[in-house]
Amino acid sequence: MKHKNGSFVAIDILYIAMMVLPLVFLIILKVLTKAPSEGINITGAAIYFTLPTPVQSLPITESQVNSLAVLITVFGLCLFLTHGITAKKMLIRHHVAEWVVEKVQAMVDGNMGYYFSGFAPFVTAILGLSALSSLLSLLGLYPPTSDINIVGGWALVVFVLITYYKFKCGPVQYVKSFGDPVPLLAPLNIISEIATPISMAFRHYGNVLSGSVISVLVATGLQGLSSLLFRFLPGILGEFPFLQIGLPAILSIYFDIFSGLLQAYIFAMLTMLYVANGFPADIYEKRQLKKNKKLVGGN
Repeated sequence: MKHKNGSFVAIDILYIAMMVLPLVFLIILKVLTKAPSEGINITGAAIYFTLPTPVQSLPITESQVNSLAVLITVFGLCLFLTHGITAKKMLIRHHVAEWVVEKVQAMVDGNMGYYFSGFAPFVTAILGLSALSSLLSLLGLYPPTSDINIVGGWALVVFVLITYYKFKCGPVQYVKSFGDPVPLLAPLNIISEIATPISMAFRHYGNVLSGSVISVLVATGLQGLSSLLFRFLPGILGEFPFLQIGLPAILSIYFDIFSGLLQAYIFAMLTMLYVANGFPADIYEKRQLKKNKKLVGGN
């Protein structure tokens, strides 16, 4: 029994290390590679190195490295929450995992219907990756969600899913759907189809990036105003940024925590709605009934 408990704890430590070490690595990498700067410094993701490819050079950026670290962290969290779960004895973390599964499953069933019940793990992954990516800013790290390339990749995956389920009724029905409700609207429907992943990406990316920019501008402005108002104080007191105490933290609660979590929820909701609404369920069921009747008649 002691050996079993020891193995259980050892595996728990391994999963905790999977959650913590990637974030520690990102912080160390940030400290070692960040160049010193003065004043306002708003830049995109840093480029660590470039890989030569036959088409063009592939830059390995801060966004890609941070995204990989987030993936490992989320994977470790999932393993930790579900490790040792049984029907007889459940720990607090097991109840947390059960609560997450129940809430996401209810959200998927309510917004997508029974046909898409298996989408719950995918939606959970979107929520986890998006939320944790945005929350990296709390550690002073570059959030991958403020890079259009990362969020654009997620939006393209959603677009592929939308198109896949629209094709469930065949290519003819897919083409005919652009003429709904009247054929004259076909050009607008085509533009709307193309604009779907673009709008999803820019909505998520724009909100996260704007929050980061506003926070930096306000913090820098408060620092300058503080030095202007309190420069008469002697010694180090005249250089201390008194006005930076409190307000930047309040802004961080909104832009880094609330807004980041809200954008993750919105992206997941749009994913569910676009995929479910793009699927012609009635036509698909009628088509399946006809196929079944043909099979029965043939037999």
